[in-house]
Amino acid sequence: MECPHLEESARITTAPSVKCENNPSEFSCSVCHTGKSPWICLACGEVNCGRYVNAHAKQHFEDSSLTFPNHAVCMDCHNHMAFCYVCDEFVINDTESGHLEKLRKHLESLSRLASQSQSAQNFRKEIRRRDSTGSIENVRKKAKKDDKSSRPRSSGLRNLGNTCFMNAVLQSLSNIQQFCGYIKQLPSLEDQVCKRKYNHAKKTRETGENILLIEELRKTLCALWQGTKAAISPESLFTVIWKVVPRFRGYQQQDAHEFMRYLLDRLHTELLQLLPYPNNNSPYIGPKGKSTIVTAIFGGLLQNEVNCLICGMESKKHDPFLDLSLDIPSQFCSKTTKPKEGEPTCTLSDCLSSFTDVEELEESELYMCSNCKMKQRSTKKFWIRRLPNVLCLHLKRFRWSTYCRVKLETYVDFPLRGLDMNKYVLNTLHETRGSCAGSNMYDLAAVIVHHGSGAGSGHYTAYATHDGQWYHFNDSTVTSCDEETVARCKAYILFYVRREIKLPDYLLNGSANN
Repeated sequence: MECPHLEESARITTAPSVKCENNPSEFSCSVCHTGKSPWICLACGEVNCGRYVNAHAKQHFEDSSLTFPNHAVCMDCHNHMAFCYVCDEFVINDTESGHLEKLRKHLESLSRLASQSQSAQNFRKEIRRRDSTGSIENVRKKAKKDDKSSRPRSSGLRNLGNTCFMNAVLQSLSNIQQFCGYIKQLPSLEDQVCKRKYNHAKKTRETGENILLIEELRKTLCALWQGTKAAISPESLFTVIWKVVPRFRGYQQQDAHEFMRYLLDRLHTELLQLLPYPNNNSPYIGPKGKSTIVTAIFGGLLQNEVNCLICGMESKKHDPFLDLSLDIPSQFCSKTTKPKEGEPTCTLSDCLSSFTDVEELEESELYMCSNCKMKQRSTKKFWIRRLPNVLCLHLKRFRWSTYCRVKLETYVDFPLRGLDMNKYVLNTLHETRGSCAGSNMYDLAAVIVHHGSGAGSGHYTAYATHDGQWYHFNDSTVTSCDEETVARCKAYILFYVRREIKLPDYLLNGSANN
């Protein structure tokens, strides 16, 4: 929201030199000295911990409000988002003098200095360890090469107030090479935006029909991969999302899967309207038999089989999909930690098998049999008729209990390489399981993780691989990590890329790499 207290509260543009002794790159709370969740008061520059630690930042506001009522706004030293305690909301505006932007740049510069200091320390250690035949110049070149390879090319995304759900999805999609490369090389669609605004001038702003989400996404992805900033602010994109999807307005936590589905559906619709796509046989066909980069990358086809248990009548239906939502088998739902050695572990194969197993429909879902001419008991089964180039798997961790939605903390073991989808695929020639091993093998590209126990709270982060190195994307912070760390996470959404990608010719000719 636009905070009316910002002008009178924002006074500082630089951070104090008080740092945490254990970690020079982190600020510490002036009361309890913890380095967790430091918030800086924009009126006086005092640093205290956030409300989810010991809430000394809020206490500072409450204590100061009696004598100095302008200590209402503070900024997270990590994510650089501002918050007003009077409004009880995150702040999206800035002062006329740009106090927030100046402070953000200062905090970013401190972060870079800390990183350079750490690199210098590592370099000095390497010099001391060099062997008698090595030269300082060779060590310097090696250190420079190692430092460059350890840094991600992608920037982080600032949290604008519980927008981690959006940031995790954007970072995951930005590391799907074929998808991101195609979006980035699109021509600017600003003229299309202006044309839409002119054509829909008489319509209300809330319809969202005169706004292009694809253009703001293109700008965001380009900015992410410029690598010139530690973190960028996706304010323009988030503002567009607010306008086109009213349910995402505000700063409450949203579901990353719901956001991803809406984003992909909206992009598909806009691209069909804006660009000349040829007819093709994509498994996820849009209007007039056409598909886009969205459906060419993520689109697959399910075959839904229903059998009447009374007369044996079989019905088949084909359903397109952009992702598959998988239940966690009930026998594993009570598990909240990774099983010990020897104990049964829930695997991704268990979830896929449960999805494709034969299931008898409930009494409330009786099937209208065309042969019996009445609703009958029946069974249903899903086959994957055609696999997508990027297989997106959503683990259904949130369920409704008697009074609220609860989260399943079950650890699901998933492969980082070599996910074999053969036994879940229907061979359309003989109606049997597929056997083309090469085209049905997948490797993991990205993972979205939900941290916390509540469906409407918690925090989202993402892991993604680029040039053989895994990175952890936590809003503004991007750090390298090892495969073991990724394998241990409790995945919520998994993105697997096909080893033998099959793209239409129009995409092969126009695609670009990161």
